Amino acid sequence: MNRDTPRPAPASPRRTRASVFLLLAVLGLAGAAYVVRRPLLMSAPACAAGRWHGCLDTFNGVVLMTVASLPLALLVAWVLARRRRAAGLPSAWRLSLAEVGMVHGTVPFVWMTMMPGGGAGTVPARVSLVPLRDLVTMGPLGIAGNLLVLAALGFFAPMRFAALASPSRILALGAGCSVLIETAQYVLRLDRVPSVDDVLVNAAGAVLAGLASRRWWRTATGTPSGPPRPAPAAAAAGRGA
Repeated sequence: MNRDTPRPAPASPRRTRASVFLLLAVLGLAGAAYVVRRPLLMSAPACAAGRWHGCLDTFNGVVLMTVASLPLALLVAWVLARRRRAAGLPSAWRLSLAEVGMVHGTVPFVWMTMMPGGGAGTVPARVSLVPLRDLVTMGPLGIAGNLLVLAALGFFAPMRFAALASPSRILALGAGCSVLIETAQYVLRLDRVPSVDDVLVNAAGAVLAGLASRRWWRTATGTPSGPPRPAPAAAAAGRGA
């Protein structure tokens, strides 16, 4: 028997964790889509026909189009990653997924917050500036929806930009973007009530999502955050001691 046959190198723990995380994310999305499949399919005929009414002006239609466009988003991330790898840039997949994830995960929620109500353009603009007053009337579904509005931005932005890799900066980013959304609702008179509680919950959702991606945050050197690994030479010296 040839005892000198080289054995294949085991997969690195980081790559294994990334594969498991990606698999869990795909399974989670598939499970969520299965649970809400009936409401989503109500908008399928209008979306398939390219009609505005019944598709992009409804919650179900926007969610359906977001799920349907997920393969295209992954394809764009793959193309960006290949171009970065061909150019010899580090962390090609992480940066590409972060860029696509910020857009694909944020634009649909912002679109839904800008959908006009029945009295858009006719009712006077209103605003709620008393903190925590509207939080009581949101209900669990409203709170969950507001937490998700900027969650993708909070999750992926620090993975792409080292300048945003801190909870305080993610909080500022989420609050600033939420203020812009609420201001647009007020200025455009969309029959929506801009609320300071929406800003608070949107910013909280961005921070919570950002903390969930903390181990992949981009540092000033372009590498994920975390304890530095020993150099191969130093590790070999340590084993030989």
